Amino acid sequence: MNQPVRKNAGPVILPEKQSSFGTHSLWNRTAYGILYLFLAIVAVFQIFPIIWLFLFSLKNNQEVFNMSPFALPEHPKWENYAKVWTEGNISQYFMNSVVYTVAAVILTVVLASMVTFAITRMNWKGSKLVLGLFMVGLMIPVHSTLIPLFSTFTQFNLIDSPLSVILSYTAFNLPITIMILLGFYEALPREVEEAAVMDGASINHIFFKITLPMTSPVIATAAIINMIYNWNEFVFVNTFISSDSYKTLTVGIQNFIGQYTTDWGAIGATLVISILPILIAFFVLSNRIVEGIASGSVKG
Repeated sequence: MNQPVRKNAGPVILPEKQSSFGTHSLWNRTAYGILYLFLAIVAVFQIFPIIWLFLFSLKNNQEVFNMSPFALPEHPKWENYAKVWTEGNISQYFMNSVVYTVAAVILTVVLASMVTFAITRMNWKGSKLVLGLFMVGLMIPVHSTLIPLFSTFTQFNLIDSPLSVILSYTAFNLPITIMILLGFYEALPREVEEAAVMDGASINHIFFKITLPMTSPVIATAAIINMIYNWNEFVFVNTFISSDSYKTLTVGIQNFIGQYTTDWGAIGATLVISILPILIAFFVLSNRIVEGIASGSVKG
């Protein structure tokens, strides 16, 4: 006998598959927990050398050699920082590093942006060949160019001149900077440039007013990479610069290394001062760096 159909019956509630969803959720939590634990361990290994260097900079030679490398300083020597800043002429070296780094970064980023714009956004014969020539620069060892560069700078009276260091930084950073910008430029939509051309805009106007502002995320990425290289560079400054007034932090640190004695606390303080600008710049530009890398890795 047929059962009567009940009107206004409530919704039928199906039993949940708790086992499947519960297992999947538990697996996700476990995987994320392992990932976070791994990242925490990596972070500790990354931060520990900086903390150790800071504690090292507050010790004297007796504490450096007679105590455990991981021991805290008994009496922190804050005067090490005042000593290197005044007596060690670190203030002059610091300003030289800032001038060389900023000048070379600006020059490199502007020239690399122009080259990348010409290669990716303009149609002309030989663009692929020019790109290949720049990429060859990635395979040239720095040390193999010291003698030719020294001879060339001598002929142009650029030895012991800041210009020799700035030009060397720019030349060696151009290939890697172009490679960083390349993917981002190829992913830019051409409709904006085509509309600007229809409005009568010139190439210079399109580049400086339209394209260059659109590439600010990847420019930040290229700038921080260039800045790290320029700030930590040693070979070019040590080869081309002889005057103490033109030396940078990486070369000036040798002043605390004597024939018979070495002030290790002062060296540690100098190293701490030298890494602070890089850390500050990275924290300030970290979001732009990630954005630039993510944007440049996707085409279309």
